[in-house]
Amino acid sequence: MATITRNSQRSVSWANGAGHRLVLGVFMFIVLAHWAEHLVQAAQIWAFNQPRPQARGVLGQFYPWLVSSEILHYAYAIVMLVGLFALRDGFAGRARTWWTVALAIQFWHHIEHLLLLIQAQTHHFLFGAAVPTSILQHFYPRVELHLFYNTVVFIPMVVAMYFHLRPKDAERELTACTCARELVKV
Repeated sequence: MATITRNSQRSVSWANGAGHRLVLGVFMFIVLAHWAEHLVQAAQIWAFNQPRPQARGVLGQFYPWLVSSEILHYAYAIVMLVGLFALRDGFAGRARTWWTVALAIQFWHHIEHLLLLIQAQTHHFLFGAAVPTSILQHFYPRVELHLFYNTVVFIPMVVAMYFHLRPKDAERELTACTCARELVKV
């Protein structure tokens, strides 16, 4: 058990040190893919006038069960939560504050998706609904709500990335990664 803990600590240290730029790049690719899914779904509804149940994004068109089972949504939510948490130590100062804001909001977003996943798997729906329904979805339409969630998580992430790549000298000294140094070399 101690070996596993040391290895996972080494991996997290690497991800927040020498490998931070690479891991952050992969994470941001996943974040942008998540955005693409939601933007395609929005276009399907508002530009192509597809009924909401048939507007399933890109992957959902090919694998509808991923959407109806809530597995795709929950997978994105958990990857986002784990990524925000695991990469947090690579940020310092203003960047860490903004990254933590994104993490806190994503934690709630994850809870909403967990509720949806549980309902989809058990077929016991909240609020007497006929389909899985999140808490705030009881008050706001699902597509709009998830575009809102993704926006309020993404904006502090972008602000954090900006401050991370342009740190003050004191902040630069607090990080083990070379993201800002590599940016200066370019």
